[in-house]
Amino acid sequence: MAAASGQKGFEVPELKIKFTKLFINGQFVDAASGKTFETRDPRTGEVIARIAEGDKADVDLAVKAAREAFDNGPWPRMPGCARGRILHKFADLVDQHVEELAALDTVDAGKLFQMGKLMDIPGGANLLRYYAGAADKIHGETLKMSRPLQAYTLKEPVGVVGHIVPWNYPTTMFFFKVSPALAAGCTMVVKPAEQTPLSALFYAHLAKEAGIPDGVLNIVPGFGPTAGAAIASHMDIDKISFTGSTEVGRIIMQAAAMSNLKSVSLELGGKSPVIVFDDADIDMAVNLVNMATYTNKGEICVAGSRIYVQEGIYDAFVKKSVELAKKSVVGDPFNPNVNQGPQVDKDQYEKVLKYIDVGKREGATLLTGGKPCSEKGYYIEPTIFTDVKDDMSIAKEEMFGPVMALMKFKTVEEAIQKANNTRYGLAAGVVTKNIDTMNTVSRSVRAGVIWVNCYFAFDPDAPFGGYKMSGFGKDMGIDALDKYLHTKTVVTPLYNTPWL
Repeated sequence: MAAASGQKGFEVPELKIKFTKLFINGQFVDAASGKTFETRDPRTGEVIARIAEGDKADVDLAVKAAREAFDNGPWPRMPGCARGRILHKFADLVDQHVEELAALDTVDAGKLFQMGKLMDIPGGANLLRYYAGAADKIHGETLKMSRPLQAYTLKEPVGVVGHIVPWNYPTTMFFFKVSPALAAGCTMVVKPAEQTPLSALFYAHLAKEAGIPDGVLNIVPGFGPTAGAAIASHMDIDKISFTGSTEVGRIIMQAAAMSNLKSVSLELGGKSPVIVFDDADIDMAVNLVNMATYTNKGEICVAGSRIYVQEGIYDAFVKKSVELAKKSVVGDPFNPNVNQGPQVDKDQYEKVLKYIDVGKREGATLLTGGKPCSEKGYYIEPTIFTDVKDDMSIAKEEMFGPVMALMKFKTVEEAIQKANNTRYGLAAGVVTKNIDTMNTVSRSVRAGVIWVNCYFAFDPDAPFGGYKMSGFGKDMGIDALDKYLHTKTVVTPLYNTPWL
């Protein structure tokens, strides 16, 4: 592992933090309480800005604005093609601010600046365009009734939506949720993660500039136990979409049930297996697994954190994986030569280091990494464990850090059993040249997405969501649009009809 956090010779863009207040009913406003909270730069631990801290009073104001915009405003009443034109304009504005938005996610979340410019920000704009194209294609069906009745279904927007967004992909997750809900004609209140509120507030500004009416999109930064809880339990919110931990997902469901039984969709934790078979191209597989484990410093719900390698290539795979991990450059995410930036904050940094200590205590063998690698900031070396058993904490629990757990298997049946031996079911990877093995494993592993000879193969048209305790409900694809729509059946009698 090469440390680069102290290196110079690269340019950090000048960044002025323009938006720090709540965005309610088309205006940036202070919190009702007047409180603010700090958002910190994980490169240094230093404060970037103070953000207005929303709580229940602010959520009430935001929901009131969203309810008025839904019940009496133009957004759900305009033709889908008109909503689509506004979403296209929103996407164009995002494209015009790629550098600034990528820099916000870098200083707020420690994300690689180059990846933000190439992937995250353009990906958000592309999601807007995908759903802009779908906005005028929302329709029901004509039904074939068994008696003299005319019947059809309508697809109607669910109403006011509460979106609770995680910190690991602030832009991507914002648009996973907001884009289909806007296309459907919903209004909404968004709570960005308290660690990463900056880009969401900038998107509120761009949405207003694009022509999204006041009250349709409201942004309330704040903390889970206050602002998040107020959204989950609000009697005038019709749906919750949450991405985050399984533990908080339970609390969200409970609050929804105890309030107005609002519908809930959850994208929760993962402990995704990557299964590498003997017939795989070993160099390709090593590079794929390295990407699956260390992308975004392991802070990704579908990280390949359980790596199962067939015994015939296991030793060679381990050797090459260690060599590749040692070449990884950890440092300032604005440096284009860096592969891995800092963990998002001190809490996450300490959590990952604690899991590394637990792995060693439970008997796993640390082959490389496992230590902090900078005097300031929240940088951790890419880490590899072998001799990992399925009942160890590092094999069972989501770490959200740059830690690879390598395990050996003999047969296809054993690999399937091990892959399914988890409470999670978000994603899985399969690396093989054998189409029969691919078909058997991809149909047997209980996960919402299976990537074969690839990983992180996301696309706007590909639905994404989990099985088991990884949650339910899909982001992306037409499936995501459907979750923001109600189906209504309309029936009228037919008299003197010549046919049925």
